[in-house]
Amino acid sequence: MSRIKRNAVSMACLLALLAACGGSGSDPDVKAGGATPTLLAGSVVTTQEPLVSASRIAGGMAAQEATAGAIPVLLAPSEARSRELSGTVPTAPGVTLAGASRLLSQASMGATMYDIQQVAIKGMVPWLNEQFAMPQLMHRWYIDNAMRKAGVGGWGTQDQFYESFWQQVCTGQDQLRQRVAFGLSQIFVVSFVDDNLGSSGRMMGGYYDMLGKNAFGNFRTLLDDVAHHPAMAIYLSFLRNKMETETRVPDENFARELMQLMTIGLYELNQDGTEKLKNGKPIETYTHDDVAGLAKVFTGWSWAGHDKSNARFFGTIEDPWRDWLPLQNYPNFHSTSTKQVLGRPLTATTAEGELKEALDRLFNHPNVGPFIGRQLIQRMVTSNPSPAYVSRVAAAFNNNGSGVRGDMKAVIKAILLDDEARRPGANAGGRVREPVLRQANWMRAFYASSVSGKYTMWSMDDPVRGLGQSVLRAPSVFNFYRPGYAPPGTALESADMVAPELQIASEPAVVGYLNTMKNAIYNGMGRNYDIRTGYVKELAIVADEDKLVDRLNLLLMAGQMTPTTRAHIRNAVRSIQMPAAWNTDPADISYRRTNRVYLAVYLTMASPEYIIQQ
Repeated sequence: MSRIKRNAVSMACLLALLAACGGSGSDPDVKAGGATPTLLAGSVVTTQEPLVSASRIAGGMAAQEATAGAIPVLLAPSEARSRELSGTVPTAPGVTLAGASRLLSQASMGATMYDIQQVAIKGMVPWLNEQFAMPQLMHRWYIDNAMRKAGVGGWGTQDQFYESFWQQVCTGQDQLRQRVAFGLSQIFVVSFVDDNLGSSGRMMGGYYDMLGKNAFGNFRTLLDDVAHHPAMAIYLSFLRNKMETETRVPDENFARELMQLMTIGLYELNQDGTEKLKNGKPIETYTHDDVAGLAKVFTGWSWAGHDKSNARFFGTIEDPWRDWLPLQNYPNFHSTSTKQVLGRPLTATTAEGELKEALDRLFNHPNVGPFIGRQLIQRMVTSNPSPAYVSRVAAAFNNNGSGVRGDMKAVIKAILLDDEARRPGANAGGRVREPVLRQANWMRAFYASSVSGKYTMWSMDDPVRGLGQSVLRAPSVFNFYRPGYAPPGTALESADMVAPELQIASEPAVVGYLNTMKNAIYNGMGRNYDIRTGYVKELAIVADEDKLVDRLNLLLMAGQMTPTTRAHIRNAVRSIQMPAAWNTDPADISYRRTNRVYLAVYLTMASPEYIIQQ
């Protein structure tokens, strides 16, 4: 390794370590017998094989015609790159390019220069409204078509899900939906790490689709869909949950986590997220009797199908789409005893009625707004929102302005348009940019595309050989990190602040990130380096170090690069001299030009201002 490269790597390690240690009902998406979109190389084509959709109907599953709606056209990286405007960009009142980039760092999987310009031209609120109106592209469609092309049956593979996921990250225009779905996947956790789900690509893709579908819907519908999804039923072990007997109690796993992690939390909260106290102690939101009562609600739920026989309940008779269709209840296995939820007995007389009543009770608990609102703020804006910020978001959850509770669009707007989100320096240090987002940022910022057209990417959760995180591969139901994690013995802990993402930022993980990104920047990512970028825009300005650093500062840091970091990166780039005018060696010319870009990108992505999203 050259002295220049060794010095660059040493500086990158130092910067990154500093950052890590102290920085701040029915399924309407399918048309029975209709066309199904196929994702291939950034375009949409169709096949005519049918996919069956179903409604939850007492007594069985019935096929239902439903239009798929408008299919969003995926924007090929080369097309997005060619749409960049040159020269002065006409911006909307009160919006700057840096401000647009900052919004995208919070509301997308990563900014492209084209996206930055579009937000700046349209304005933030119009851009958000445009994102809310965008149709959704389903991962399950991709997996179905991939299985058809391969001529195989089954439930699809983990690799097929990642192909679809990364293709949508790189080329999808519905970036806000993707970012919110990613945040929801860390609250309503299911994981490929579970052996029972590791080979269920279509089931997990369908689960992620469900999160994306509800990202702009109502939180109450999200709760219902999560509770009916087979992936959650398998992961938290209430699939085929049976009524109590003298020697058996219903499985309590999902009942407990539904309350503790997905709706109300452990302790009663004020609207601003602070704990209510009684005699100086926090007040518990539920008791074990509530857990036991809710567990009874989740007895008798099992696979979808055309009947409710014992054989279908146990899975020996299979519906071909049971891996994504909503669960149904089997009366033979449902508890008929009294069920207490949040201190009061349920009054419904059917299994479906009991579930609705229980979910309604949880949804209407005053904790939900601040408990879920704070976690979404953490996933998008800042790890340490002020109580006033949490209160404003919880107020939007409680009432969207038209008397509707749980409106996710209102919640998202409240999160992203709040003063603490929009004003630099107002959000208590921001948040550590997690590995999946760093990976996605690189792909999008430099218009990465797939050599094969399939975006082949394996899991990246090995902290030494990867990035320490992969979507839908959390190690437990508690996600990759807890919302309240603070590195022990640090200034953060002393200041009563948290940094959830630092729970996976060990020394090996920091080095693993640097090594992985160095390799990616130079060679590409994925199987056989399938996902690559040519740095076309960066190479066009590579002779001007200031322009190159300015572009990276806007793309990756929303203009927040410090003068010191800027000087370090600019001087490192200058140390690689541009080819002399008399140089006619194409290999040497290419080497000098590309290495200038590689070094600038690498040092930018290793800097504290990048790793800490402000």
